[in-house]
Amino acid sequence: MTALISVPTLAAFAAVALAMVLTPGPNMAYLVSRTICQGRAAGLISLGGVGIGFVIYVLLAAFGITALLFAVPLAYDALRLAGAAYLGWMAWNALKPGGASPFQVRNLPADSHRRLFSMGLLTSLLNPKVAALYLSLLPQFIEPASGNILGQTVLLGMTQITISLTVNALIVLAAGAVSAFLTGRPFWTLVQRWLMGTVLAALAVRMALDTSRR
Repeated sequence: MTALISVPTLAAFAAVALAMVLTPGPNMAYLVSRTICQGRAAGLISLGGVGIGFVIYVLLAAFGITALLFAVPLAYDALRLAGAAYLGWMAWNALKPGGASPFQVRNLPADSHRRLFSMGLLTSLLNPKVAALYLSLLPQFIEPASGNILGQTVLLGMTQITISLTVNALIVLAAGAVSAFLTGRPFWTLVQRWLMGTVLAALAVRMALDTSRR
């Protein structure tokens, strides 16, 4: 299946997926909070629910994007500009003054395993970053000339899921140590925000100017 998409295109999408998962959002905030308050096992159970949410988005995107791209010739441009705008908005939120770190300690009541999983799923499904990734950003990396848009969409979706689950699992395992390190060290929190904001801004500009697959 990897032959469906060129290596540079797949690598570029992987970079976008990595930048987005490293940018603080609802999923990261929930997983970190649960891990710090209830332990690593709770964080990993919650991550299972988040992963199922990703799979649901992949299936919706695979069939929805396939139908859209065949029906509307200008769909690429519309989705490209929407994706670039959203990346720019995320960059601004990371760079603007007053941003908070998801590793700040929060007091939460303990939840059952079932609730941890279901809340992870709900957080994933309602996460605007995930929706934007699949509905606006992912289509920009599909290569119509290679054919099999459905297969390409599934491949890109599986790439995102692998990257996201791996990174989030590492975050869950290290959440306690990272939270302890960042407490009282606002400089490093600022460095993380500026690094992610700069990466997202660069990706937004690249996407807005890239008309190679139009």
